[in-house]
Amino acid sequence: MRYAILGDIHGNLEALQVVLADAEKEKITHYVSVGDVVGYGPNPKECLQIVRDQLKCPIVKGNHDELASQDNSTLSFNQLAAEAIAWTRDQLDEADKTFLRELRFVRLVEDFTLVHATLDMPNRWGYVFDRLAAASSMSYQSTSVCFFGHTHVPLAFIREGSVRTERDWTTVEIKPGCRYFINVGSVGQPRDGNPKTAYVIYDMAEHRIHLKRLDYDIAAVQRKVHAAGLPEKLAMRLALGK
Repeated sequence: MRYAILGDIHGNLEALQVVLADAEKEKITHYVSVGDVVGYGPNPKECLQIVRDQLKCPIVKGNHDELASQDNSTLSFNQLAAEAIAWTRDQLDEADKTFLRELRFVRLVEDFTLVHATLDMPNRWGYVFDRLAAASSMSYQSTSVCFFGHTHVPLAFIREGSVRTERDWTTVEIKPGCRYFINVGSVGQPRDGNPKTAYVIYDMAEHRIHLKRLDYDIAAVQRKVHAAGLPEKLAMRLALGK
């Protein structure tokens, strides 16, 4: 089986469509999402419909998914994210919000794990950028491979004795006895300085994980951001990849 692992779509329909077209060429058989389908981007409802109704894939809850599904305060978010969440809530109907509200924080799929942020405290939305934070999650990891998102930065943490970090990776070979905590990057809002959309292919038969980066129509998304009245910075950062 060949899985496409989608992370942090964030309402970016153009990026998602490019990823799905590429996944079809790659003969992907299954899809999963590590959360934050909505938030920031101008097409939250459309992206949610694709992931939920078209792909019908396993999804874990992201922090934007959680807040967009509720009516409580956004004080825990910065002003930019809070404005985007308030707008996103208005785009979703009650069925959409119920679906997001009922998502789990952690899921097992086949022989791998999905989580949005961390395995040690998945509902606290901690960020994993270094080996120490990765090791905390890996101590709770019951499968050899776990995919996560949240930071929008594709990183591979590999425990083979000690934990090491692969920052500029494209392919990871899965070896027996090792643990892999893999950030799949972001479909809709990369933040590693590369504006290209990102997703991961997990080839279970070949025991291989591959990161793909693809061009998409950033200008079209920026126009939608402007038309929706969303903050200008949300349009600008798409072209910067940060």
